[in-house]
Amino acid sequence: MTTPDVTERTAAPGRQPGGFTPESARKDFPILHRTVNGHPLVWLDNGATTQKPRQVIEALAGYYSASNSNIHRGAHTMAREATEMYEAGRAAVADFLGAPSSDSIVFVRGTTEAINLVAQSWGRANLGPGDDILVPVLEHHSDIVPWQLIAKETRARVVPVPLLPDGRIDQNAYADLLSSRTRLVAISQASNVLGTVPPVREMTALAHRYGAKVLVDGAQAVAHMPVDVTDLDADFYAFSGHKLYAPTGIGALYVKPEVLAGLRPWQGGGNMIDSVSFERTTFAPAPHLMEAGTGNIAGVVGLLAALNWFTSFDRAAVAAYEDGLTAYAQQAMGTVPGLEILGSAPGRIAVLTFTMAGHDPAAIASWLDRDGIAIRAGHHCAQPALAHYGLESAARASFALYNTPEEVDELVTSLQSLQQSA
Repeated sequence: MTTPDVTERTAAPGRQPGGFTPESARKDFPILHRTVNGHPLVWLDNGATTQKPRQVIEALAGYYSASNSNIHRGAHTMAREATEMYEAGRAAVADFLGAPSSDSIVFVRGTTEAINLVAQSWGRANLGPGDDILVPVLEHHSDIVPWQLIAKETRARVVPVPLLPDGRIDQNAYADLLSSRTRLVAISQASNVLGTVPPVREMTALAHRYGAKVLVDGAQAVAHMPVDVTDLDADFYAFSGHKLYAPTGIGALYVKPEVLAGLRPWQGGGNMIDSVSFERTTFAPAPHLMEAGTGNIAGVVGLLAALNWFTSFDRAAVAAYEDGLTAYAQQAMGTVPGLEILGSAPGRIAVLTFTMAGHDPAAIASWLDRDGIAIRAGHHCAQPALAHYGLESAARASFALYNTPEEVDELVTSLQSLQQSA
């Protein structure tokens, strides 16, 4: 079988409302113009990390070459400049998430650290024997393991919420599992393996009826859909900058103001204190209370640049483009003999995890790499979700706003060649 002709691209998007095209984004990414194994790079590992536009790279270089300083505690010019950039980053995150105030944004290394922060700070104070933490089978390990650790310590229970065959969360089971014992629901807004987008707003409202708090893992969602934490009514919302065109090692945690007011420190040190003596220590107000030590200042500068770059595009146009590209990729990949895409939930984000009969996922990824095509293979830090399909590993192609239908064609052509070589 051959890759669908260009004329058959009924789902392949072109110019979108608001003037967005993938070419308008691609021009900003130096790395997308390199070659791998003699072929132009096709980066389809965006679920693991996105590439960085020159605006982010230049912002990092500019900070280190002109304004490098520690923040908050210095009285000199560069300290003020660095502090202003850092707090501008906090304000930009709040605006991006629809948070009521920048004071509700805590900087962290990424989603994993954010979830561990909530588990250690909120969980230790609020979980006890017999309490339930509901976690869908859909979740990434970083939204499972921290809850297992704190549950063991507090003698609470982690209760899995099952999936339906198409990869959606079983909403009837979820409703049945909620009870007066439920203290927390931890849920991703989009799955990193199946692309599933759960009805987070409705699930949150139902959890709140039982007095439970809700943590939303937004790591995969923020690059693919507008987020409004106020509309979601989330108590906690976490994301990683590196999945949103920003540097690695920086992320953010939104905490609902009334919840943040009750959190106790999870780490101690500089920056999070007001005064220290051997008799008594008083603490800084939130969010600084949760940010002990010197943070990733350059990372915040890069995150600010990434948000400025990303929000310069019409978000609805980007979402429409990615939806069309995903639909086209599903259609095109369906022409490969023996290829099966996991999950069929409607409204999925641009993540296609798949298996190919007769081929190990790692071997698929290695074959594609020979053609300059980067995908991911393995358990994707979501072993329970794969086990739902009786699998231990799978291959994953994940798309971003700079990917094109032509790159999908290259992926499909290479996969067909792999099958023909068997």
